[in-house]
Amino acid sequence: MSHRVRRAVIGITAALIGFLSAAPQAAAHGFSSTAYVHVTEGDDGLVRTALKLEYDLLVVSAADAEHDDGLFTAGTAAFDAGDTKAQGAALNAHAASATSYVTGRFAVTADGEACTPRRAGDFTMDRQEGVPYAVLPLDWTCPEIGGGHAIRSGLFPDAETYVSGTKTIVTYDLDGRSGSAALDAAHPSFSVDQPWYAWFWEFFRLGAEHLLTGTDHILFLLALIAGSRRLREIVLAATSFTLAHSVTFMLAALGAVDVPSRLVEPVIALSIAVVAGWYLWRIRRRGGHAADLDTAGRGHFSLDSAGWIRLGVVFCFGLVHGLGFAGALGIDQAWSWTLLGSLLVFNVGIEVVQLSIIAAVFPLLTLLRRRSPTAGLWVTGTISAGVAAMGLVWFLQRVFGI
Repeated sequence: MSHRVRRAVIGITAALIGFLSAAPQAAAHGFSSTAYVHVTEGDDGLVRTALKLEYDLLVVSAADAEHDDGLFTAGTAAFDAGDTKAQGAALNAHAASATSYVTGRFAVTADGEACTPRRAGDFTMDRQEGVPYAVLPLDWTCPEIGGGHAIRSGLFPDAETYVSGTKTIVTYDLDGRSGSAALDAAHPSFSVDQPWYAWFWEFFRLGAEHLLTGTDHILFLLALIAGSRRLREIVLAATSFTLAHSVTFMLAALGAVDVPSRLVEPVIALSIAVVAGWYLWRIRRRGGHAADLDTAGRGHFSLDSAGWIRLGVVFCFGLVHGLGFAGALGIDQAWSWTLLGSLLVFNVGIEVVQLSIIAAVFPLLTLLRRRSPTAGLWVTGTISAGVAAMGLVWFLQRVFGI
């Protein structure tokens, strides 16, 4: 391969990795938000909701919308200090403004008629994926028309410019039904008696979008693809990864595991660097001989000891990625059975996108390797080097907050 072509290949590959690891990472980690709502029906006929909202986002959004400078000053000072008691006190001192913001963008209806909200207690504080969240209890008085409840959420819309792509995860036990729903700007409402396929599509789409916008997971997958020489090798690696994160999905839904995101997120970043670095180590060990390393072989296929170790490493890191996936659905409470079915559909959405990426990228790399083993080695090596570098950068950022 000529030096000019080689430089072009490296430049294009590096630009692609740079694009993937810059903008989407910001959107997936820091500029989007997820709200969590639990809805039940009280014995007194009231609809009871508990809304869990990202604290600092609620403060700035409510202060801006309600023109409450006091909320902004007290709320941001408490956030910067990391003082949970002060955060709750700031919200409760300005409860009217914060509650008005929420009830103006979140609603419960019964047979199309609006229910009337009333704050049912003080704001309390919780954490979700290592981030402080405010919990607001609201009771809703609905017309006496016998059910037909629907939920609508327009919390933290893109138009406010603080975040983009906010999602609201709702779990409910209402009208004799229990289940969950995922709401966003494109699908802002749902009815409790929605058909099963509407629920299935909501969480399938949510899983697919989560993988597509979770750049760290995509780069981990690219590292697996680049480091796999044969179809059976990437299938085994992808299957190992799938089984592992499915295990932690289930354990999280059962409340058997609860690992803070401050530990999960750095390990996810480190997993990217390790899996990509593994392939670079193999290149160095073989002396960079493309014919030995990258040519897609024919005939008998078996894993050597290094191959089995790689599968074990992928499985272990898959367990950690599963905790990250579960965190996106708020699966961190014991016995979250109402979310279990939704979590499984969410998982299906992730797997479909994962298989689609493999189906699109792996054949191209295989074709390149067969036509020009040297070019294939340069491309896969460049991908792995770029992915490893980004993994290390994210690891340092998540550990030291830089």
